[in-house]
Amino acid sequence: MPEPRQAARLWGHEAAVQRFEESWQSGRLHHAWLISGPAGVGKATLAFHLARKLLGGSDLNSPAGRRISAGTHGDLLEIARKIDPRKGRLKGEITVAEVQPVQTFLHHTATEGGWRVVIVDGVESLNRFAANALLKILEEPPPKAVLFLTTSAPGALLPTLRSRCRPLTLSGLDEQAMRALIPDISADLLRRAHGSPGRALFLAQDRDGLCAGLVEQVIAGTAMDSEMWERVKQIAREGEGFALFCDLFSEALATQARDAAMEGNSLQAAERAERVRQLAQLRQQTERFNLDKAEALREALALAP
Repeated sequence: MPEPRQAARLWGHEAAVQRFEESWQSGRLHHAWLISGPAGVGKATLAFHLARKLLGGSDLNSPAGRRISAGTHGDLLEIARKIDPRKGRLKGEITVAEVQPVQTFLHHTATEGGWRVVIVDGVESLNRFAANALLKILEEPPPKAVLFLTTSAPGALLPTLRSRCRPLTLSGLDEQAMRALIPDISADLLRRAHGSPGRALFLAQDRDGLCAGLVEQVIAGTAMDSEMWERVKQIAREGEGFALFCDLFSEALATQARDAAMEGNSLQAAERAERVRQLAQLRQQTERFNLDKAEALREALALAP
């Protein structure tokens, strides 16, 4: 599956594209768009797709198209979490120093005489100072400038930041689009991905079922033994092990919450939903501040029903 910047085609999300194009064609294009939806559903791909339209680079083989793909287009700036060179993984947050170039970029004349476009991928990762810096930019946007902000957690954003953006809310892709993007996807992964190609690839990293097996045991109420604790240590050492476990555990708890609600057990449904919330908070804090994964896994296991 191509990176968002190199994607030649956008699969799905027709309603979001139509809404944006109608605003553009009206001559009153809004300056900021908040693209939200499940992780891996194609938010950044949509942002680059719309940026290509504005910058005349929809044809990947055109001069503008090639510059966008290469990351050298003078009127396109992307802000996202960077790799920590010391730890070899994504930093936990986007800092104010990484947002400040947006101000300079937007106040320069467009190099090609048209629009200037900024993509902030994962805007929920902005720390407090970075979020306030971006908010100031949104409050006083220069002409012929458009910002696309992507997020999987719109509720975590400053209300004032959300209020200055037009929403583009994405849902999962249908089976045909999923199979076109990932031809060899298994039926099990297709079901569990909920229409998110990124999630399908993410879940596929649990090749030996290490995380899925542990979640299944924990949800079943199996008492932790030495073998299971050894699996916890192994998961903590895996690059995406902690995130995979949290994702699968959260899904299992959410399923219990839905089932309880369907059965009319509102107390249990609320209790399971609260565990999902606590797990999400634990994951966010652990990843943002690069906390010890083994210790975080032990805290996560304490949320087992």
